[in-house]
Amino acid sequence: MKVALVHDWLTGMRGGEKVLEVFCELFPDAHLYTLLHEKGNLSNAIESMDIRTSFIQKLPLVKKKYRHLLPIFPTAIER
Repeated sequence: MKVALVHDWLTGMRGGEKVLEVFCELFPDAHLYTLLHEKGNLSNAIESMDIRTSFIQKLPLVKKKYRHLLPIFPTAIER
């Protein structure tokens, strides 16, 4: 069975990321899709996944201002 995990953004360990961590442990071979990923701020279980980001990851200042980009998130998800 193929499994894909999806999370809006991965910038730190909060409640949603703690739930995602459990899913990553249950499905270690799954791909993890997210709009952006800030390395080093997550658990080892999440960081060890095959993380695939969107074009938003490449935008300047995205790690600090990603919430200002909410209007373009739907477009990034569709790609």
